[in-house]
Amino acid sequence: MQAETFVLTSTDGKFHLVSKTGRVEKSVEAHRGAVLAGRWNCEGTALVTVGEDGQIKIWSKTGMLRSTMVQQGTPVYSVAWGPDSDKILYTSGKQLIIKPLQPNAKVLQWKAHDGVILKIDWNTVNDLILSGGEDCKYKVWDSYGRLLYSAQAHDYPITSVAWAPDGQLFAVGSFNTLRLCDKTGWSYALEKPNTGSVFNIAWSVDGTQIAGACGNGHVIFAHIIEQRWEWKNFEITLTKRRSMQVRNVLNDALDVLEFRDRVIKASLSHGHLVVATSLQCYVYSTKNWNTPLVFDLKEGTVSLILQAERHFLLLDGAGIYLHSYEGRLISSPKFPGMRTDILSSQTVSLSNDTIAVRDKADDKVIYLIDALSGKPLGDGKPLVHKIEVMEVALDQFGSPNERKIAIIDKNRDLYITSVRRFGKEQKIIKIGTMVHSIAWNDKINILCGMQNMYFVVWYYPNTIYVDKELLSKTVYEKDASEFGKSPQIVNYVGNQVTVRRADGSLIYTSISPYPAILHEYVSASRWDDAVRLCRFVKEQTMWSCLAAMAIAQKDLMTAEVAYAAIGEIDKVQYINIIKDLPSKESRMAHLLLFTGNVQDAEGILIQTGLIYQAIQVNINLYNWDRALELAVKYKTHVDTVLAYRKKFLEDFNKEESNKRFLQYAEGVEVNWEKIQAKIEMEIAKEREHAATITSVNATGSRSTSSNR
Repeated sequence: MQAETFVLTSTDGKFHLVSKTGRVEKSVEAHRGAVLAGRWNCEGTALVTVGEDGQIKIWSKTGMLRSTMVQQGTPVYSVAWGPDSDKILYTSGKQLIIKPLQPNAKVLQWKAHDGVILKIDWNTVNDLILSGGEDCKYKVWDSYGRLLYSAQAHDYPITSVAWAPDGQLFAVGSFNTLRLCDKTGWSYALEKPNTGSVFNIAWSVDGTQIAGACGNGHVIFAHIIEQRWEWKNFEITLTKRRSMQVRNVLNDALDVLEFRDRVIKASLSHGHLVVATSLQCYVYSTKNWNTPLVFDLKEGTVSLILQAERHFLLLDGAGIYLHSYEGRLISSPKFPGMRTDILSSQTVSLSNDTIAVRDKADDKVIYLIDALSGKPLGDGKPLVHKIEVMEVALDQFGSPNERKIAIIDKNRDLYITSVRRFGKEQKIIKIGTMVHSIAWNDKINILCGMQNMYFVVWYYPNTIYVDKELLSKTVYEKDASEFGKSPQIVNYVGNQVTVRRADGSLIYTSISPYPAILHEYVSASRWDDAVRLCRFVKEQTMWSCLAAMAIAQKDLMTAEVAYAAIGEIDKVQYINIIKDLPSKESRMAHLLLFTGNVQDAEGILIQTGLIYQAIQVNINLYNWDRALELAVKYKTHVDTVLAYRKKFLEDFNKEESNKRFLQYAEGVEVNWEKIQAKIEMEIAKEREHAATITSVNATGSRSTSSNR
């Protein structure tokens, strides 16, 4: 609709629907006095107009009046649709007002400027609001009316503001002034054209050009250049619309890359530069800038490029496409209600085996997609969080079965969970609060983030699944005052984190290389080297990480050494008990108990016929009902459960009040000698079972070697 028709508003109270050939299709009497603004909604199915008469009207795409939304005493100078076209934002003097289309819904209103507000815009991708007014300031707001950025006062009123389609940039117009800004508010560039006031600004669909309607009757055009990308020792600059300069800072070598069409998007990471022009995609290796791999694009408006080690993701208006660095299309994922035009790097994440996408229709839902097949993971059910999700990030290292996703929700709490479920309900566990920005390391599963007034690094986030009490000891914290207010993490490559301050400047901070080396040793099962490294570094965080890693990998010897080094004597004793258990199944079950997985531990014991051990686990944890349930179900050790329950109550001078225990206690005599004998018999049986398995394995290995 928007591509075929545009709307012209005029001072005589009419608006005109005009075809792209310039023919006026329809003229409609809309307002008394001038029609000050007209805006199509995101889908192009409805039009909103505002006027000097203080009215706001919504029309169909054919110009039929649907409703009069607002009638106020002051002119409405500007209007914008909300991202889902279910509410409108409009001006009322110095106030901004968000009004939902549903009747009786709550209206949000706040004082935004010290002068009359002249122009507003609301972006569909980042959900942020722009406003400019006669107080000579432009401001950035979130959709709850919270101020995120306020500019210094200019010399003249702000007459126009407009978001780029992808929500990364915005343009501001004033008298003889055109300014390009980052979404966080700081200014990239300032031009002083001799045009009078810039009354309106429009972006091209691909976000590379802007057009401005000027007070002297001219239309001004501008192109975005001088964009920069950095990765390790490479620095790339878009010098012209169709050319880039590559600089290797190690030897100052320069290369110039020329393109047939204008550059729309680019990304530099994992040893590759991916460039999307209006018609083609170019893939360069950082080892060779002379021979790119080139393939044609289905649609020219690429809005986002994401890279992983093995492949990269392209998003355009039509879909999501996963390509290998050799240019082969791997998959084109689809999911219910897919709208690719409103996805951003905060709401999409890519790893070597998984794609995560936050749903736009329901912000609590995250679709998890197998990267190679393009189909939903596991049983096809998405991951559902309890409140709205703001940011998602997949870790980049390790096997697909251990893939983790980090989530920041609306409350700015940081959660972590497994991507693959294996039939079990996922545990989404909180590991941080007041977290504003996160990034995974590009090679190792270390997570960094801005938490409150601290820069925080989770050296081994998986600790939360192994030993919750240990998590705080595996975290590095540093005062973040040097980064200023509202810093954003750009990336975490090698041992260096790049942070962008609110004023646009980049700051680099180094992370200790030792945790990354420890991860490498553990992934290669070089436990002796890992212990030696921790002894050399002599830091609690390193020993704590090693303890958690050893438990996760079931290496009890290393875990014992690491826990002893951090003074966790009770855990050392428990590990020794586990080591002395006769059967492998018992050791596995007690390791699961150590990590808090009671159900899994019980399941292993029951599966291998160690019923008494399963009952004893529940007795030790005071899960009396479950212990009795198992004893009754398997018709064994009912008297053992009743005896331990009776002793427990006697220790606390309590009477039995549980009906089930009272029922089974009738006619059952508690004889501790008999119970003790039964327990010893069970332990002997388990030892015998373990010995049988060991001898069978030994015989099997001997016969295999003799066959060889």
